[in-house]
Amino acid sequence: MMTVPSQVVHVDSPTEQRNPRTTEIDRMSTLGILTTINDEDRRVPDAVAKVLPQLADAVDLAVEALRTGHRVHYVGAGTSGRLATLDAAELVPTFNVPADWFVAHHAGGDRALREAVENAEDDAAAGAAEMAASVRAGDFVLGLTASGRTPFVLGALHRAGRLGASTGLVSGNARAVRPAGVDVFIAVDTGPEVIAGSTRMKAGSAQKILLTAFSTATMIKLGRTYSNLMVSLRATNAKLRGRTLRILMEATGADEREAAEALAEADGDLKVALVHLLCGVDAATAAAMLAANGGHVREALLACATT
Repeated sequence: MMTVPSQVVHVDSPTEQRNPRTTEIDRMSTLGILTTINDEDRRVPDAVAKVLPQLADAVDLAVEALRTGHRVHYVGAGTSGRLATLDAAELVPTFNVPADWFVAHHAGGDRALREAVENAEDDAAAGAAEMAASVRAGDFVLGLTASGRTPFVLGALHRAGRLGASTGLVSGNARAVRPAGVDVFIAVDTGPEVIAGSTRMKAGSAQKILLTAFSTATMIKLGRTYSNLMVSLRATNAKLRGRTLRILMEATGADEREAAEALAEADGDLKVALVHLLCGVDAATAAAMLAANGGHVREALLACATT
């Protein structure tokens, strides 16, 4: 005989409501279904645009943490945790950041990345324990939750704040109450999902957009780009080695031979090669100028122009 679970939570969130625009979706043609989903997805960027000021505050907190030798932590469960793990993993090859700059904490651990782990998101103590084991004063911890109430995430944020970290929360529930002690609250209203409660859809898309913008803006502020070029990337394969050469040619106007020679002199360091070519100094001097300016190509070039 089927029994009712002993613990039941009713979430008051637009994402749990039925979408009046999709009540007939199971009677539509295949193209009609896809068109309807796409129409709903178009609403996501506008919802994200409304919370950009709060996202900017989160970026500034992350930049301050990383500039002072601390770390950024993502905390999530289910789709939120998987998206956070993906974003953290992609920053290492894209911007050549130390592997421990961004740390993802997913309810249920690695196993939960591939399959659901029962009750993992309901364990506030586990979230707190994750923070106690890895968070230090000065870190920035960003929680992500579609409902705005996930115990694992809220437990983590509460403990992180007590440890002296600054904290932020991305919520897909615009009705959620800002948790006490959270420094930045980012509540995105993407409305009812195409399929009621399926927050891997619009709520998940909003989180993906927010995470990508958050981490990219943080990298830009930290000088991991020059103009709109990925000058801090790690060339780990033939495609990326080709991209490194192309970036150097585009940024400096050098031909392929000159760019290849500059990279060789810089031991493959694209930033050093850039300053070497644009400033007209040798590779050793370029490296020293970058070190004196926090690794910022733009600031190193400004310093070069004033000497």
